[in-house]
Amino acid sequence: MSVAKISEISATSNQSFEDAIHQGIERANKTLRHVKSAWIKEQHVRIDKGRITEYQVNMAVTFVLDD
Repeated sequence: MSVAKISEISATSNQSFEDAIHQGIERANKTLRHVKSAWIKEQHVRIDKGRITEYQVNMAVTFVLDD
């Protein structure tokens, strides 16, 4: 039987939501072992002078705990 935990992560990108997700997952894998999934809870953009300057995602990352 496995036991998992969820960690909330916020990641940003100046390119796209997809890039922000990739950066968040990549960073989570540096600290957490056995990352299994991510739920994208929220997406936000920052706007300056009518243009999108940053994409932000808030996600819940699920990882399995070591025995």
